[in-house]
Amino acid sequence: MSVMLVDCSNCRTPLNLPAGAKSIRCALCNAVTQIADSNQPSVIPPSRNQTYPTGYTVIHSVTSPLGSPPAYNYPTAATPPSGHGRKKALIVGVSYRNTNHELKGCVNDAKYMKHLLVTKFQFPESSIVMLTEEEKDPSLIPTGRNMRNALAWLISGCQAGDSLVFHFSGHGSRQRNLNGDEIDGYDETLCPLDFVTNGMIIDDEINATIVRPLPYGVRLHAIIDSCHSGTVLDLPFLCRMSSTGHYEWEDHRPKSGIWKGSSGGEVISISGCDDDQTSADTSALSKITSTGAMTYCFIEAIEHGNASTYGSLLSSMRNAIRTPRGFNSSGSGSVFDMLVGGGRYGSRGFSQEPQLTSCEPFDMYTKPFSL
Repeated sequence: MSVMLVDCSNCRTPLNLPAGAKSIRCALCNAVTQIADSNQPSVIPPSRNQTYPTGYTVIHSVTSPLGSPPAYNYPTAATPPSGHGRKKALIVGVSYRNTNHELKGCVNDAKYMKHLLVTKFQFPESSIVMLTEEEKDPSLIPTGRNMRNALAWLISGCQAGDSLVFHFSGHGSRQRNLNGDEIDGYDETLCPLDFVTNGMIIDDEINATIVRPLPYGVRLHAIIDSCHSGTVLDLPFLCRMSSTGHYEWEDHRPKSGIWKGSSGGEVISISGCDDDQTSADTSALSKITSTGAMTYCFIEAIEHGNASTYGSLLSSMRNAIRTPRGFNSSGSGSVFDMLVGGGRYGSRGFSQEPQLTSCEPFDMYTKPFSL
């Protein structure tokens, strides 16, 4: 019997709706979600050269996890030079200031990432939305509501040729999976500023919001610097890379048959660690500034010319995190020289291993990296 994934209208927990059912009751909050026409799921057209295994159903989530549109407007993406798509970015840095969950480097990560996108990849500042606790506009504080609205803004109106970036630096967590679509039995989550009172954003919701609706020709990169973030976009394939740089693609498509890829767009997520690992803050290694170790290594790989392909980028990041002697930003013109004056982080390594997931497998050492 076929099923489709819908979101609880109250708590947004993903629910498996049997074919033909008109409503479903959530086991967690007991709310009943009504389905307008459950016999007619929306079919996502496969991307070019995409094949699906027998038994995999390609469907949209019936209920939008975002509810009504946001009550405020984000900047309109600037018009690019002729022949190129637009560039838009959402950058989120959550420090959880004055709480028991406080982190030191997340707002710095957001600032560094914005500087990188503007100076290295020609993202117009008017096309970048920043959510941090330092923002004066209440709609730009990184609460769960604001993050959801901003994620919807990121992909709104996207069309072939566009390049989108989502960067998150903050706490990540995991919770028991209830619908059977996770290999390890856990959903990965991102923690907004108000996660203690209003809950976390789970991977199913992130996937339904910014992955599955993405049309052919649009490219989305997610750079996630948080704990338990390996598969936080729920993408179908994970690149498992060894310490020598050898890699294999793991198939993470759920047995439920629900397609968790895009509607043809290219989605690649680079995260700070595996699902069962934690991500480090570099404050213990630096007297100059605090950053997330993953964000630092990502930017340094680009600044030092070690990101010509996705394979060289991921390998460089993993080597640098294992041996932070390489965290040297004293080279002329680097992002860190411009912002904090450079510095060396020391020789203590971290146990985390940056991960890369994608909608489709590809050759890591021939595919050029670009944002």
